[in-house]
Amino acid sequence: MAQYAVLIYATDSAHAPRATAADTASCDEHADALTAEGSMLVAYALTPRDAATSLRAGSSTRGPFIDGEQVVVGFYVIEAPDLDAALAIAGTNPVLREGGGVEVRAVHSGGVVQRAGR
Repeated sequence: MAQYAVLIYATDSAHAPRATAADTASCDEHADALTAEGSMLVAYALTPRDAATSLRAGSSTRGPFIDGEQVVVGFYVIEAPDLDAALAIAGTNPVLREGGGVEVRAVHSGGVVQRAGR
């Protein structure tokens, strides 16, 4: 089956260092549902935009690389038979009901890197 990355966009991440279970409930419930159906392979929630540091040739700045109204707040990788199925899975993300959006992109290559000695 093909793999697809789902990038989650919102005004900011719900996963602040002092976030409560209520703050992340919709994210956690969505992840649990995708895990239960067997489509989610890996998921990562990012900290809020003010915790980012962006690098460009010769400089670094605090904040996201592109400072737009919405930023990437997390991403996950799913398995699906085709793009239409991946879009259907990504379309269940609660951020869509909360004013954000998702971007779905086919994964070309890669995977978990195994480090020597582990």
